[in-house]
Amino acid sequence: MIGVLVIGAGGHGRVVADILLRTHEVGGNYKPIGFLDDDPRLLGVRLLRLEVFGPISELDRFAHDAAIVAIGQNSTRARIFKSLRVKGERLVNAIHPSAVLAPDVSLGNGLMVCAGAVVNPSTRIGDNVILNTGCTVDHDNVIGPHAHVAPGVHTGGGVRVEDGAFLGIGAVVLPGRTVGEWAIVGGGAAVVRDIPPRVTAVGVPAKVIKQHESGGLAHGDRAGEP
Repeated sequence: MIGVLVIGAGGHGRVVADILLRTHEVGGNYKPIGFLDDDPRLLGVRLLRLEVFGPISELDRFAHDAAIVAIGQNSTRARIFKSLRVKGERLVNAIHPSAVLAPDVSLGNGLMVCAGAVVNPSTRIGDNVILNTGCTVDHDNVIGPHAHVAPGVHTGGGVRVEDGAFLGIGAVVLPGRTVGEWAIVGGGAAVVRDIPPRVTAVGVPAKVIKQHESGGLAHGDRAGEP
């Protein structure tokens, strides 16, 4: 059994811990042993029968075999992921038993594939990506590191989602389109043309409404929702 510390005890952290528990129940090697979170109100709290041990900075204090960064906000997740990789931490994947992945899908490290997600052939998923509940990623997609594909998103064939991009709940990306790095696509949007890097785009069809000075989501899991 490989004991995994879950970094982040918010909503997404609990989802990821549940994925690891469900996977362990059906014979997987990974088992969550507890959470780390910087919210002092969570210290000692038990979530899914797992304790919040302490802040993220105290990772080395707690015996573990591996870790996973389970934070919805892309920029925060990317920063912590990179710092743990520099330290030599083993970063594992959490893939729900109900997810369907084609045999030739390429997977990075430290990524999360939630319940009901479907990933079709010849797709590449980068490090630290979230493929959230019930999303579908069609053939020949490239999902860049630190991207977040929210629940119910559907991408057509040959789509590129660049590093750190966020696709909001229920968004649709037509075949062959690109969503630029650190871009935000609002919930329910329809991407019919390429979305430039570091912008927010919303609506049907998706139109740019804002440019960003720097990458990342500003308001957690719900950032980019119109």
